[in-house]
Amino acid sequence: MKKIATNCIIFMGVSGVGKTSLGKEVAHRLGLKFIDGDDLHPKANIIKMGQGQPLSDQDRKPWLERVRDAAFSLNHKNEVGIIACSALKKSYRDMIRDGNENICFLFLNSSFELIKSRMQLRKGHFMKTEMLKSQFETLEIPLTSEQDVIFIDISDTFEQVVERCIEALKPIL
Repeated sequence: MKKIATNCIIFMGVSGVGKTSLGKEVAHRLGLKFIDGDDLHPKANIIKMGQGQPLSDQDRKPWLERVRDAAFSLNHKNEVGIIACSALKKSYRDMIRDGNENICFLFLNSSFELIKSRMQLRKGHFMKTEMLKSQFETLEIPLTSEQDVIFIDISDTFEQVVERCIEALKPIL
């Protein structure tokens, strides 16, 4: 990853990797703003996901535009923050990057089996575990050409992963 100062860190990955819980905790410990990308979904997307239907690229477009605009707002106001957003495809990440400087992605990743087991323990989330397979099928693992991506293995304890995220971010904050 190239060394840059950043205003916006996107905690990305499939559902169940801990984008929200890790993002909130890291933001809290570093004194950063936190934005949950799930809160930026249009009503139609929330209903569709609640019914167990995967989103299409067309469904995701207005959501990704909102994520992009939230990242722009952080930069424009000279604030530093974390946004939890799956950003599964390179084209999605490119849409978020469009017009945004000082942005980076933390790719939270682990095995299908581990993530599924963690998802089954969650309560009150609209993403159903049966949709995890669709998320893995959609996921385009960032390539080395995406120099603004930091890879984070989430296989350890929550506390260990929080510390790993903080250490990874220190050089760019």
